[in-house]
Amino acid sequence: MSNIAEEILKTIKYAIDRKTINCDRTYKTIIKRINKKGYVILDRAGSERIVQCSIPGMELRTGQTVWVKEPMGDIKGLHICGVTKK
Repeated sequence: MSNIAEEILKTIKYAIDRKTINCDRTYKTIIKRINKKGYVILDRAGSERIVQCSIPGMELRTGQTVWVKEPMGDIKGLHICGVTKK
């Protein structure tokens, strides 16, 4: 009977781990500079990334703090999704 319980717990843990891996990640960062391709920000690992802003009509500036979203853990889908007040 305890073997079945262990298997059920392993299955639940696996499902939770998989769900956590596939979540969107949103975090705060700063716009380092702006170039023709988009906004240069630092990702979670500290690497520079060029991203687009998903907020229509929003004009951002260098040094501004923004929220970026990494959908489903896909770094290629990284985009600006919010702006902090200041």
